[in-house]
Amino acid sequence: MFRGVAVVVALVAVTLYLSVGHESQYIFTPEEMKAIAGEAIAKGEGDIDKVVELVVGKLRAAHPEFIEPAGEWIFNNAGGAMGSMLILHASFSEYVIIFGTAIGTEGHTGRFLADDYFTILHGEQWAHSAGTLQKEVYTPGDQHFLPRGTSKQYKMPEECWALEYARGNIPSMMPFGLFDTFFSTLDVVTLGQTVMTSAKAMLQNAVLKGKI
Repeated sequence: MFRGVAVVVALVAVTLYLSVGHESQYIFTPEEMKAIAGEAIAKGEGDIDKVVELVVGKLRAAHPEFIEPAGEWIFNNAGGAMGSMLILHASFSEYVIIFGTAIGTEGHTGRFLADDYFTILHGEQWAHSAGTLQKEVYTPGDQHFLPRGTSKQYKMPEECWALEYARGNIPSMMPFGLFDTFFSTLDVVTLGQTVMTSAKAMLQNAVLKGKI
């Protein structure tokens, strides 16, 4: 009896996991992110604090129900790189964050069941795909697209901030975002902040707003 129930629960969980990340579940678009970033960069005139404030304000005006209220910045260690992030939206099929560093970092992008759009707000990001001999360079207003199933090496040589938007199977990205904590930093405070903020937003969007 117990084994049968366990099998059913497992099948339901797998079905729900695999059903995440379809066009009908998305409320944001890469084009919107690029447009909002471009407007904020133009009005911010190089002041990153002002640019971030403008980006958050424009997103909140466009999606008042789905952009998180003012939250706290959280460190993020993933793929060997370190930066900090401000979570603006987290659901099972999408996330929107401000991510970056004031001093530079370098690491692995990860390889996901999701598309990732990284729109530069300030500074530069460099990237390298295996087999290419020249680096890619992304500057303010550029959108670095990482298709699902692919990966790169990336570097922010100095201060760099970006508006990051991912769409697809977001739960599949979580291990990459957390494993450095278990096997390197052991920063349980950051782990707790990341899990609590992400899980709370995902569940609220799914249960209270019907947003997968």
